[in-house]
Amino acid sequence: MQMQCPCGAALEAPDEDALVDAAQAHLEAQHPGRSYTREQILFFVDP
Repeated sequence: MQMQCPCGAALEAPDEDALVDAAQAHLEAQHPGRSYTREQILFFVDP
């Protein structure tokens, strides 16, 4: 699975759980103070 953050960063993981974890780690590192629910993160997943 893969997704692209609106900032342009590409994230990739083998499954939804890992992708959500990767997105949350990216948010903490690159966008402090922002948080999204699992559903909001999965909205950005590329089909």
